[in-house]
Amino acid sequence: MTQTTSDFAALPLAPELLSNLGSLGYHVMTPIQAEGLPSVLAGRDVIAQAKTGSGKTAVFGLGLLSRLQTSDFRVQGLVLCPTRELADQVAGEIRRLARSLPNVKVLTLCGGASMGPQLASLEHGAHIVVGTPGRIEEHLRKGTLELGSLTTLVLDEADRMLDMGFQAAMEAIIAETPVNRQTLLFSATFGDAVRPIAKRLMRDPITVEVTETHDATTIRQHFYRVADESARFEALLRLLLDARPASSVVFCNTKRETDEVAEALKGAGFSALALHGDLEQRDRDQLLIMFANGSASILVATDVAARGLDIAALDAVFNYRIARELEVHVHRVGRTGRAGGSGVAYTLVSEQDDYRLARLAGLLDDRFEVQPLPSPEVLKQAPFRPAMVTLQLGGGKKHKLRPGDILGALTGDGGIAGDQVGKIKVLANSAYVAVRRDVAAAALKQLGTGKLKGRSFRARYIG
Repeated sequence: MTQTTSDFAALPLAPELLSNLGSLGYHVMTPIQAEGLPSVLAGRDVIAQAKTGSGKTAVFGLGLLSRLQTSDFRVQGLVLCPTRELADQVAGEIRRLARSLPNVKVLTLCGGASMGPQLASLEHGAHIVVGTPGRIEEHLRKGTLELGSLTTLVLDEADRMLDMGFQAAMEAIIAETPVNRQTLLFSATFGDAVRPIAKRLMRDPITVEVTETHDATTIRQHFYRVADESARFEALLRLLLDARPASSVVFCNTKRETDEVAEALKGAGFSALALHGDLEQRDRDQLLIMFANGSASILVATDVAARGLDIAALDAVFNYRIARELEVHVHRVGRTGRAGGSGVAYTLVSEQDDYRLARLAGLLDDRFEVQPLPSPEVLKQAPFRPAMVTLQLGGGKKHKLRPGDILGALTGDGGIAGDQVGKIKVLANSAYVAVRRDVAAAALKQLGTGKLKGRSFRARYIG
């Protein structure tokens, strides 16, 4: 019998973990937590399906921390994630959950970062490693990571790791883990490729499926007819100009279409960015910072590339086409209206899509009416521009820069007002700051001519 949503205090968790959960505002479990945590804490293998934002990281995070021997600095928990962004989020959440435990070391190992600092961190040991399959496999191959003491293996977003071509790396990693480990497999969707892998890897697993669909009171879904392929882009323009969302994602089914749609939107005067798997990690990081900063209004993305992104307060989702897998459509729509907010999803459908639309309505037990597009008159409106722009500094953490230093440089000595500065992100060798568009020139001058920590750094506008 599955447990229903209840208080975390009902779980066999250490008092320190329970106290910290309360301080973090974790009181009542989400459905995936209530159904999954008892089995995870009992040491069972678990296959769990729940949409992003359902609280699944806390399920395996608490499971990892509950089994941890903090006096032993060998790797006891390994979490594999499809992207660096998701790995960073997962590691951050585990650290938050572990705040009340002494000396817990969580290490992130991802591609796109230099090996040197990772090697230095590994020499000092770690309790939990979170990383991407390619980089984890590389460390195992070089002998710089050892998994003989592993007690728990977590595969987060397993289906997307397979979609991204990580199957060989995943299997090479799993071969280096003890056979008596606990295995936890989490994902928003499960394709046919995942099931045989789960069968090989797991011992008598418990399956937890939380079929959360999106409440029509928080996410409004609209479907619009396009006459043919040539009419699809104009339909997207009409919807964008009519709705004018400050922040939105346009989902495409292929990398090529992602590039084409993003370029066409830029040609029409919009601030749009293309996100897909062919991007270098540095370019991907910069692009996502710009979008999070509010200096780009539209992110055009494939499903694989957008998986695991921490996108808050997204006003709208546009489906350029219905997703090939209907469960993926549900996942896309869940990108808007998260954390109790309201959102809207727009989907373009041609006559060839009617069969899939009928199947989607059956899956969600709903009736979808195809609506007429906004009037062509809306095309006469000027495209909207984001309120913020992003500036890049040629210095970062390695130069001892902190967000407060950058804010002080911008606002000090007759500079711009603090409320005209947005998000500040400091990386190892560079930093990014969002400022209001109307003060961008003044902010660039302030950073370029002033000094931070007694040094001058090159500053440039990136969009």
